[in-house]
Amino acid sequence: SACSVTETVKDILSSTTPGDWFTADGVVKGDQKVNAFVALNLENLKQDMAQGHGEYLTSLSTLLGVPQDRQASFFAHAQSRYPFVLAPQSNPQEVIALLVEKAPVIATR
Repeated sequence: SACSVTETVKDILSSTTPGDWFTADGVVKGDQKVNAFVALNLENLKQDMAQGHGEYLTSLSTLLGVPQDRQASFFAHAQSRYPFVLAPQSNPQEVIALLVEKAPVIATR
């Protein structure tokens, strides 16, 4: 719902320095796109991780620079990390860390 999205955005902005996330034009900075995406889609992303596939996981793999031919490996890795994100207090940064930790399929930039 719009209310929960608004609350999520407020939580994000209160826990980070807003200037770190956005350009002067109000656009999410390139290096913050993964953080913003995970924060705003956390519950949907957890569901995709549980299944090992889905549109949110696909979008995240693109943002992380996972090559098309390695996406299946990334999805399997994400599914293997799912048990670690079940804690209610899991925050977006922890989820990102779990997904990129020991993930040989992510391209280095």
